[in-house]
Amino acid sequence: MTVQTVTESTVVPLRGARGMIADKMSASLRDAAQLTHHARADMTALLAAKAQFKGEGNSLSVEDLLMGAVIRTLKNHPDINGRVEGREVHLTDAVDLGVAIALPGNLLAAPAIFGADRMSLPELRAARRDLVQRAQSNKLTVPEMTGGTFTISNLGLSRVEQFTPIINTPQIAILGIGRTVDTPVRDGENVVWKPYAGLSLTFDHRAIDGAPAAAFLTDLCTMIEEFVP
Repeated sequence: MTVQTVTESTVVPLRGARGMIADKMSASLRDAAQLTHHARADMTALLAAKAQFKGEGNSLSVEDLLMGAVIRTLKNHPDINGRVEGREVHLTDAVDLGVAIALPGNLLAAPAIFGADRMSLPELRAARRDLVQRAQSNKLTVPEMTGGTFTISNLGLSRVEQFTPIINTPQIAILGIGRTVDTPVRDGENVVWKPYAGLSLTFDHRAIDGAPAAAFLTDLCTMIEEFVP
């Protein structure tokens, strides 16, 4: 006689906030011509700046400093800072930086820091922390949730080194930040260990081609590797 084993399963309906996220992710992949470039950046200078800030009484995170590097690089690459609205690409001088925030209950928000390019690094940190706190208490505004000209998604505290982020449409691009890993690098006749972080830029090929997107990512790596507080 065959004995059948009955197993229990959990069904999670895609509705409410989770359903909205699912719909937005599906629409993003359906509507945008997405391509991802991957790179690695030497974090030595940026980590030294972090230590310098801490010594001066400013406790800034790696993400805060990377936000600053992204903003500086975007100012030199305005063709990737903006939104695709229908059959038009809308570019802007202002950097309204979206920050992906993981929330309890398998939820995700990516509100924008408006006018991020006009903020100092401590001001950026304060603005990011304010967004996180208000996201956790469901107090974000509609403009914050739907605005933004560029988004970053940070998985640097996980074991993920590089990944393929999905564009927060209608924005043109999103940057994924991976874990920093000590990596052996040849220095003349010697091999030294340096901290490298994985960076993944997903962009909408309708708005920008591969070469200028690669130039942005290359310049971002240089900005990080020559980071000046």
